[in-house]
Amino acid sequence: MKRAIELSENSANGTGGPFGSVIVKDEKIIAEASNEVTFTNDPTAHAEIVAIRKACKKLNTFNLSGCDIYTSCEPCPMCLSAIYWSHINNIYYANTREDAKKINFDDSMIYSEFSKKIEDRKIPIKQMLREEALKAFEIWDKKKDKIEY
Repeated sequence: MKRAIELSENSANGTGGPFGSVIVKDEKIIAEASNEVTFTNDPTAHAEIVAIRKACKKLNTFNLSGCDIYTSCEPCPMCLSAIYWSHINNIYYANTREDAKKINFDDSMIYSEFSKKIEDRKIPIKQMLREEALKAFEIWDKKKDKIEY
């Protein structure tokens, strides 16, 4: 955790936001990152996402079972979802989402959107061409050599 905090401080003083993240496997750091959103012009380049990408590349897998993530702040909805998708075992965090909100990193609107009906969400969501899109799902469902994730 101390390394994640150090990365967040370095990023806050440099070109990124005040967030850092470290992924550990077998008590060794396998990936670390800080926030790169403004540096890379990538809104998904949060410290946790960047660390997950690095860990997957290093281990040559999309499944990070057996790994833990240490992050300087409670993961946002996007990062939390990525952590679940990557099958990381444990999440350790320092600052809370309330701490982040105090410095204008407020994800409360996104959290509230999840519980709303689709038609009540801030960004309009409209379904289209479902019948055509189902073909890909049918192909996948019948595929014998698919790699489940």
